[in-house]
Amino acid sequence: MSQHPPSTSPGDAPVASAAARAGAVAASPSVPGRGGRRLDRWVGTYAQRTASMTASEIRALFAVANRPEVVSLAGGMPYLPALPLDAIAELSARVVAEKGAQALQYGSGQGEERLREQIVEVVRPQGIAAHPDDVVVTTGSQQALDLVSRIFLDPGDVVLAEAPSYVGALGVFRSYQAQVEHVPLDHDGLQPAALEEALVRLRAQGRRVKFLYTVPNHHNPAGVTLSLERRHQVLDVARRHDLLVLEDDPYALLGFDGDPLPALRSMDAERVVHLGSFSKTFAPGYRVGWAVAPHAVRDKLVLASESAILCPTSFGQFAIAEYLATCDWQGQVKVFRELYRERRDAMLTALATHLPQATWTRPAGGFYVWLTLPAGLDAKAMLPRAVTGRVAYVPGGAFYADGTGGHSLRLSYCFPTAERITEGVRRLAGVVHDELDVQQLFGSPGGREPHREQGVVNPGPELA
Repeated sequence: MSQHPPSTSPGDAPVASAAARAGAVAASPSVPGRGGRRLDRWVGTYAQRTASMTASEIRALFAVANRPEVVSLAGGMPYLPALPLDAIAELSARVVAEKGAQALQYGSGQGEERLREQIVEVVRPQGIAAHPDDVVVTTGSQQALDLVSRIFLDPGDVVLAEAPSYVGALGVFRSYQAQVEHVPLDHDGLQPAALEEALVRLRAQGRRVKFLYTVPNHHNPAGVTLSLERRHQVLDVARRHDLLVLEDDPYALLGFDGDPLPALRSMDAERVVHLGSFSKTFAPGYRVGWAVAPHAVRDKLVLASESAILCPTSFGQFAIAEYLATCDWQGQVKVFRELYRERRDAMLTALATHLPQATWTRPAGGFYVWLTLPAGLDAKAMLPRAVTGRVAYVPGGAFYADGTGGHSLRLSYCFPTAERITEGVRRLAGVVHDELDVQQLFGSPGGREPHREQGVVNPGPELA
């Protein structure tokens, strides 16, 4: 079978033209409107921190990528058709009928006690021995990231984060005018020696390092897992340098090879703030996550949350509490694990078959594969042509605070079927082979660094 996608047919023309328009619109600068007035009359009034709130042109392309003829390997959306939707509909109705006066009312700023008690049990398989008072319920773990940043970060502070790192976290840190310094990772996760070197260097420069941000399990976007040995080493570095650790852990229960490794929080409860979410193991539409934090930190998180949203969604909390109490949620996690394992295998097989010129990670769980292109190719420059070829991905530069990473891209296998994944990788391979043909014809760019993203883009749901 040919490795190149089929030639564009007349029916595909709208995809190509829409992709071109999306790129053009996103790249266009603001222009004065009628009478010389700007499109945004408040442009000179916004706070200084809004300067970092920039949208990338790839977000416009994703509007095209969501069309059914395009295989999207971009978004990290859980496969919700695998949920028992009838049972969820029944429990939602039961919550309204039996507890509607509470579930539809304002609630506690810290979160409902019943759900906090259940979260303690959800995190117990990771070795976390917490009390419900340690838990703060949040509007997804994204709000938890924002709250931790709000109470710790001043302008100019430094956050240490893996390279690459979750784009949603980078956007939050940037919005609080913090500087992100990357620490490299490999197939065993964050490199402890590099972490210590960065701490020594930054503090010698007089810079204030506030915390380490890490995704230890089935990393987004790299797909790797921090080894048990390195977990101990990372915490040893943190203790010697008196460093707070922000552990973002939404994928821990979605491993394919046995029980999850002990959480960092289980090894040092006073140094680690542990974040989790029901978005990946249940449903993101409820927008319910949590932080497990030391008591003093917890108090400030609650105050910060109340000032932002008063309280997290009461109905979402009641519905999830009912789901955890009355449904086989652990069995449902096993269903997800097997489904994602099959799709992971389909992606790895397709990559080996169609794109052996590239290299990629081999995740032991979660949603993502991190792929590095052959030398000289630029994932961001290639994206419009990929969408025209009816396949989408996320360019690697989105996951670096300094805009590097242009040789790489993130592929997600959680939502498409195995057949669609195979076809998507075949189409992607065709685009890569065409790029290599052009490179061979016109010469290599000499190994220069691909285009860098200008700043950290504001994340959208398609980058979750």
